[in-house]
Amino acid sequence: MPELQRLRADHAPAVLAFELANRSYFAAFVSDRGDEFYLHFTEQYNALLAEQETGTYVFHVLVDEDGTVLGRFNLVDLHDGTAELGYRVEQHVAGRGVATATVRELCQLAAVQYGLRTLRAATTYENVASQKVLTKAGFVPAGPAEPGGRPGTWYQRALTCD
Repeated sequence: MPELQRLRADHAPAVLAFELANRSYFAAFVSDRGDEFYLHFTEQYNALLAEQETGTYVFHVLVDEDGTVLGRFNLVDLHDGTAELGYRVEQHVAGRGVATATVRELCQLAAVQYGLRTLRAATTYENVASQKVLTKAGFVPAGPAEPGGRPGTWYQRALTCD
């Protein structure tokens, strides 16, 4: 069974493999990270780990039993009990409830472990799958957004320590 884990240095090879294998799939929904991201992956990955140490970012990976990364689930800009949620999952697990279940799990973790009261997430109008994930995970539309410069909607969820 896949396990949600806080991002660590030893996840780097699996995260890079995940990003490379799904690059064109992700580019259909969000702006492509560009070749520079992959050329300087180690430096950027280490910068993420350093950001995580500041306490304003918490990065997670969904790891399968064999060690492969099935998804990334991030909480960014933690401030005054709120944070922004971002996520992406492997193409081959998309549409199977993996993202919804993991977002729900992260919502609970965000409340209990990180003391957050509200999560926000933005998605583009054309990313219907992400809209469904957020809705099924208890988020409600909260106004216009422009993720990656594209028109979309903010979603928001109040968290409880259930």
